[in-house]
Amino acid sequence: MEAVRRFFAERDFLEIDTPALVPSPGLDVHLSAFEVRDPSGQAVGWLATSPEYQMKRLLSDGAERIFQICRSYRADEQGEHHEREFTMLEWYRAHATSNDLIEDTEALVAHLAAALDVPAAERLVGPWDRISVRAAFEQQAGGVVDPQDEDLFFRTWAEKIQPNLGHERPVVVTDWPRSMASLAKLTPEGTADRFEAFVSGVELCNGFGELTDPAEQRRRFELDQAARRAAGLPVYPIDERFIAALERGMPDSGGNALGFDRLLMLLTGAESIQAVMPFPAERL
Repeated sequence: MEAVRRFFAERDFLEIDTPALVPSPGLDVHLSAFEVRDPSGQAVGWLATSPEYQMKRLLSDGAERIFQICRSYRADEQGEHHEREFTMLEWYRAHATSNDLIEDTEALVAHLAAALDVPAAERLVGPWDRISVRAAFEQQAGGVVDPQDEDLFFRTWAEKIQPNLGHERPVVVTDWPRSMASLAKLTPEGTADRFEAFVSGVELCNGFGELTDPAEQRRRFELDQAARRAAGLPVYPIDERFIAALERGMPDSGGNALGFDRLLMLLTGAESIQAVMPFPAERL
C-alpha cells in the first residue's frame, strides 16, 4: 500500500475517501449488494460494490487526478479469487483516454513488482500484449459468440478463453461488445471503450474510457433495472446525484478499478486471495 501511494503521489494524484454506505450500489445485473437497515428495520442504503459514482462526482466538481484504496462489498462473491469484502484500488484521470489508463496500469504493476522484488519481474514490464474480444474468441474458441446470448458468451469466455490469457506476459483485452459497455463510452467503431487486464488467467482490473452523456447513462441504468426485474433480482435505485453530476459536466476521463488482493496474490505467487488477506471470511 505504501508503494501504491508513492506511485500515485509521484504522478500528482490526490488520495481521496468516499463512503462505504451509499444510496445506490450499482445496477450491474451480475452484482449483488448488501442492504443496510437501521435498528427499526428501515433500509438506509447499501454497502458500495465500487466507489465509482462518488469518484466521478468529484471529477465533475473539478478534481483531475484521484485515487483511493478502499473496501468494497459484493454479496454473491466467494472463492479463491473472490471475497464478499475485498480491497479495491480505483483511480480516475480527467482529460485522459482508456489507453492512458492502460499505461498507468502497466507502470503501476512494474513499480510494485520492483518494490516487492518479485522474481521474473521483467515479464510484468509494459507494454503488455493487447487483443480485442473478437480476436480472443476467434483464437481460443474458433469463432465469435453473439454477445446477446450472455449465458453462452460468458460460459465460453470462462471455459475456453480466460484460463489461457496472460501466462507468458499480461494481456489487455479491449473492444468489448457495446451491450457490455456499462459506464464506458463507445468507440468510433461501435464497441465499448472498456479494457480488462489478465495475468495468469486471472482478471486483474476493469477500466473504461468513461461515459459522460447523462441521458445515455440514464437509459443504460433503466435497461439494467429492467433486466434485474426480469431476472427476479433486487432492483436498486438510480443514483440521481451521480446523474446530476454528469449533467453539470464531467470531462472526458479514464478510470480503472483494480483488485488489490488479486494483484498482491499474483505478485507473491500465492494460490488465492485468502492467502494474502489477514482476515478473509474463513478466518474471521
